Amino acid sequence: MIKGLIVFGLLVTLVALGAAGADRTHMKAAVLSAFHYAQGYWREVAGAGDALGAKEIQGEAGLLMDEKTGKILFDKNENRRLYPASTTKIVTALVALEKAEPNERVTVGDEVDLRTADESTAGLKKGQKLSLRDLLSAMLLPSGNDAARTVARYIASKETGRSLSAEESIRYFASLMNDKAAQLGAVSSHFVNPHGLHDPQHYTTARDLAVIARAAMGVPEFRSIVSEAEHTVSSSSARLVLANRNKLLQAGSDYYMRGANGIKTGFTDEAGYCLVASASRGGRELIAVVLKSTESDVWLDSQKLLEYGFAGLPSGKRAAAAAGRGPEAVEAPSDKKEGVPG
Repeated sequence: MIKGLIVFGLLVTLVALGAAGADRTHMKAAVLSAFHYAQGYWREVAGAGDALGAKEIQGEAGLLMDEKTGKILFDKNENRRLYPASTTKIVTALVALEKAEPNERVTVGDEVDLRTADESTAGLKKGQKLSLRDLLSAMLLPSGNDAARTVARYIASKETGRSLSAEESIRYFASLMNDKAAQLGAVSSHFVNPHGLHDPQHYTTARDLAVIARAAMGVPEFRSIVSEAEHTVSSSSARLVLANRNKLLQAGSDYYMRGANGIKTGFTDEAGYCLVASASRGGRELIAVVLKSTESDVWLDSQKLLEYGFAGLPSGKRAAAAAGRGPEAVEAPSDKKEGVPG
């Protein structure tokens, strides 16, 4: 505020100089002084704006959103149609939590037989009984495609009031996903399955994913699930320990970021590495979307976007949040390759 008043004072001085007939040299010096001071001031407020630079993320598309307001703080190819991989499961979970209660009991059926080679799985077995909440954890943390199919079948059968085959339920549930996306204004997306395995007709944009993620983070149960680094499930037939694939949340990871609290990873050969990330510091809550990045850059891109958003906090809040700042993410540490679709 004080610096802003000083800038205003300099501008008033310019007017006075002009009125007094000051020579052009003095006028030019005063203009430059006011300009450079104002420039420095706004750079300080913007924080990492210069550090991020012009679209300097490696992902083909990216977006940073203020979760509270929905304001877009950064974008790169935000409306480009791309494949979402397992970030699809954000809308799957959102639809499920709107159609059923977290404590409802679900029985795993023969939809687990649709599992494909090398896809991500939670290791569910036919006949297992577990709560919808635990099933969503199995879908969102280790990115279990088997759990996504079971969620879809349960919700589709519940909505139609009849028993549907695995294939029928997936088609019906996809229609619910598309209805929800349209309702939220995510009109450039189209979903054909609940898990995100590749299909040419299954696509989204960085903007649409941010809109969907913002709605999902407004659901307390969803927010709680995606913030967990690990979740233990005691089902009717087994005890499952589910680890979250989101390395921003894992304290032992090279990519750990203090303040991170979600949301969902994704990978297929066609989609590349994708991440919808979220973090909270100093009263600011952010959502970052990175699509079609590389195995290491997807984490670095997400960190860069989130740090950019936090650096834009007013200086007092920025200082208060500094203790929660994660690594600067300058170089990519070596990392074991995952490459598991889903």
